[in-house]
Amino acid sequence: MRFPRFLQRHTVLVEPFLGNSSTGAVYGPAVEVRGLLEQKTRLVRNAAGEQVTSSSTFRAPLETVAPAKSRVKLPDGRKTTVIAAVRQDGAGLPVPDHLEVQLQ
Repeated sequence: MRFPRFLQRHTVLVEPFLGNSSTGAVYGPAVEVRGLLEQKTRLVRNAAGEQVTSSSTFRAPLETVAPAKSRVKLPDGRKTTVIAAVRQDGAGLPVPDHLEVQLQ
């Protein structure tokens, strides 16, 4: 089941992390993404398996590109970084498939 449009209440700007170069991190062009933003602090695991604090979670359509280390600008203007992006696929069950983007 696709992520319903009525749940996509917030718009953020995502600059996807592309990798590192000799001059530092490289990001793709900023893309507006609609989804559902939950500003709640919780512990999550980063790519290295360490527990880190996430200040917000953004739920977006499954096709959203937001790998770890991507830059995100929230609706209030705050800038943050993606800790991890986790696919939530309902595997045919009647629950919305979405990408859970955990933010610093």
